[in-house]
Amino acid sequence: MTRHETFPAAIPAADVLPVTPRIGAEIRNLSLSADLPDAILSDIEALLLRHKVLFFRGQHHLDDAAQEAFARRLGDLAPHPTQAVVQGTASILELDGSRGGGRADRWHTDVTFVPAYPKASVLRGVVIPPVGGDTIWANTATAYDDLPPALKTLADGLRAVHSNDYDYAAQRPRASEQDRRYHAEVFARTVFQTEHPVVRVHPRTGERVLVLGSFLQRIVGLSREESLKIYETLQAHVTAPENTVRWRWQAGDVVIWDNRATQHVAVNDYGDAHRVVRRITLDGDVPVGVDGRASIALTAA
Repeated sequence: MTRHETFPAAIPAADVLPVTPRIGAEIRNLSLSADLPDAILSDIEALLLRHKVLFFRGQHHLDDAAQEAFARRLGDLAPHPTQAVVQGTASILELDGSRGGGRADRWHTDVTFVPAYPKASVLRGVVIPPVGGDTIWANTATAYDDLPPALKTLADGLRAVHSNDYDYAAQRPRASEQDRRYHAEVFARTVFQTEHPVVRVHPRTGERVLVLGSFLQRIVGLSREESLKIYETLQAHVTAPENTVRWRWQAGDVVIWDNRATQHVAVNDYGDAHRVVRRITLDGDVPVGVDGRASIALTAA
């Protein structure tokens, strides 16, 4: 898809409600399933490339099997490289806020510590708190577009190391002991390090997008202090309010996002209330930078 392609035809325009001008659209009057016609699936993919995040209310008919069957229509399933899937499923990761690792409350793009990180994610709301527990997404393509020319030139030439092994206590000083133990014993039990371009060229739209987020550990050739200053400058453009969309979950909601062109964060404001969402990620491709250089794996030990 390019920016000049026609509007999808199988899904009526009246059923596509942009949530913000830059990111996010709610799709109404559509029941997600593996049996959807090809034309509808093509429209979903085209709308995803345009809006980056798609929201579907009222998908209560989906259980784990139906969620996986639908997701397979969008691509090959990609189980998480270190976290166990839900029993009886091929790829579903449960994020339960009452358990270790269940609160993804740092800005990130899913699984950027591997070279071919997922192209998209399909998330289903199972148990939603009465208040709080929203998720916020940011558009990393418009974030790049907003950079001053000098910062674009700088970012275009940078590469950065991403890893699942990092100073968890420093990033999450208020995390519980259960969360810290889960990170050390499960999430980072196999250590991955990958070098990505800071700016990748989106393989479908041709847009330049920023590859940042909390898995980024340092910028190649710079000290940690220098890396942090540049990271914070670029990341501030990603998370600027006008570049984000916030979703108030209801049980049965499904959200699909383009993981190549977004970051997201789960707002950790719901205390002891119960929150459970179940996520599927889809196989992605190896990013390529503006200079044509691809991402490379550094370690997986």
